Amino acid sequence: MDQDLVRDISSLDLTERVTIRQPADLQSCVNLKKTTAARICVGKAGTRLKTETYLRFRADHAVAMDAVWSEVDEKVVDQLGFLKVHSLCKNKDEYITRPDLGRRFSDETLKLISENCRHDADVQIIAGDGLSSPAITSNLPDIYPMLLDGLKEKGYTVGDPIFVKFARVATMDRISEALHAKITIILIGERPGLATGESLSAYMAYESSTKKPESQRTVVSNIHKNGMPPVEAGAQIISIVDAMMEAKTSGIDLKL
Repeated sequence: MDQDLVRDISSLDLTERVTIRQPADLQSCVNLKKTTAARICVGKAGTRLKTETYLRFRADHAVAMDAVWSEVDEKVVDQLGFLKVHSLCKNKDEYITRPDLGRRFSDETLKLISENCRHDADVQIIAGDGLSSPAITSNLPDIYPMLLDGLKEKGYTVGDPIFVKFARVATMDRISEALHAKITIILIGERPGLATGESLSAYMAYESSTKKPESQRTVVSNIHKNGMPPVEAGAQIISIVDAMMEAKTSGIDLKL
C-alpha cells in the first residue's frame, strides 16, 4: 500500500542535495549549498528547471501562501496566558488589503487593554500573527518563557502579555501609549519566503510611540528552527533590552 503513495516533495532536505548531472566538483557544490537557502546546484533539463526542482518550488510557494492565510492556534496563546485582542481588521482579506487598519484598535479594545494589563512595566511583550501565523504557533512556546525568565532574572518588570490578531508591527505603538512601558517588544510573523513559512521577527522600541518614525525600532529577524533558534534569539533580545535601558533609546540611535 505504501508503495502506491506519492513521495512528499517538501520533505526532501535540500541543504546537501545536488542534482547537477556529473558535477565537476561535487564536494564544492555541497559546501556551497550549506551556506545558503538559494536554489543553487540544481541543474536543468534543456533550458528549463528539472521536474523535482520545479515541484519543490511550487510546494514551497504553497507553504508560503498557507502561512499568510492560516490562523494562529489560539490554544498556544491561551496556555501562555496572553490577553487576546484584535486590530480594526474584521477578517484576513481586510488585513491583506488594508494595512492601515491592522495598525489600529477600536476605543473599546484600547480600554480593554488599559483595564486588564499592567501599566508602567519595564518591558511589555506582544505577539501578533502578522503575515505568518505558523511563526507564532511554532516559535512562541519556546521564545516567550525564555524571555519572561531572562527578563525577570535581570530584575526587569514585565507587563501582561498581549496577543493581537490581524496585527501589523505598528500596533506596538498604540499599546505602548496605552500602557507606558519603557520598552515594547512585538513578536510577529514575517512575510514568508520560499525557505520557510515559520519565520518570526522581534521588533523592539524604547518608549514606542505613534509620533516617532519607523526608525525607532530595533529588530531581530529570521527566528525559526532553521534560522536563529528561538532560545538563542531570546538571549539576544534580552541583551538588546539591556542596551536600550542603558542608552534610553532604540532603532538607528542605538549603538550596539
